[in-house]
Amino acid sequence: MRRLRTTTCVQEASDDSLVRWAAQALTAGGAAWEHNGAVAVHAPCLTRRRRLILSGPPEGVASLLSAHGRGVDLRPLLEKHLAEQVTELMPTPWVEDKPFGWMDRTGTLDPPDGARWLQNTDEVGPLLEAANPSSWAWPGEKGVTRWAGVHENDTLVATAAEAWSSTDVGFMMGVGVHPAHTGKGLGYRVCQFVTSSLLTLYGTAALFVENYNTTAIALYRKLGYTYRDVTTILPAA
Repeated sequence: MRRLRTTTCVQEASDDSLVRWAAQALTAGGAAWEHNGAVAVHAPCLTRRRRLILSGPPEGVASLLSAHGRGVDLRPLLEKHLAEQVTELMPTPWVEDKPFGWMDRTGTLDPPDGARWLQNTDEVGPLLEAANPSSWAWPGEKGVTRWAGVHENDTLVATAAEAWSSTDVGFMMGVGVHPAHTGKGLGYRVCQFVTSSLLTLYGTAALFVENYNTTAIALYRKLGYTYRDVTTILPAA
C-alpha cells in the first residue's frame, strides 16, 4: 500500500474526477493511498462531511476500505456499482447509507447573457431560503468561494455557487431559482454561466445531485454533464 503525499500524486494515480476532486484534502490535513490500481483519499472535511473517497478495481478498493474506512463520522464514498462489488469482498458486513448522484463534464461551454458573478451576496441567503433551503452551500461558508446570479428588475431571482473546487475539478453547488420565477430557464442560465467559468478555469466541472431529482438531472444533462450513481457505505451495526 503506497502513500500518496501530494495532490499531483493523486492525479497521476487516478483519472476519476471524483478522486481528483477529493485530492484537495491533501492541503487541508487529508491523506491518500494507492493499492493495486485503486486510490483512496481521506478528506477530514469536504462538503460538510468527513469522507473517504474510493475508486479503482474492487479488490484494491476493498483493501483500502479495510485499512482506512472506519472512524467516527467517516463516510466512505464510491460509485454504487463498485460499492456492491466491494461489500461482497469485505470480511465483515457493510451497508449502503446514502445514495445520490455525481455529475461531471469536460470541454468548453459558451457563457450565456444575463448572468454574472455577484459582488454582493446579501440577496443570496433569502433567495436560497425561498428556493432551496436544504442547499449545501451558503454565503460565508468555508469552501464556498463565489456566487453567480441572474437579476430581474434589480432583484436576484436565480443563483449558483462555486464551492469546494480542487486544482483541476471545479465544483458547482447552491443552485436556486425563486419560486415566483420558475419555468423561465433561469436555472439553466445561471448553471450554464457557472459551468462555463469552471470549465475555463479547471478543465472539468462537477456537482452532486439528489438521485431522485429528475428535473435537476435533466437540466444538467442538457448542459453536457454525465451522471453516475454514487453512495456512502457504513459498517453494519
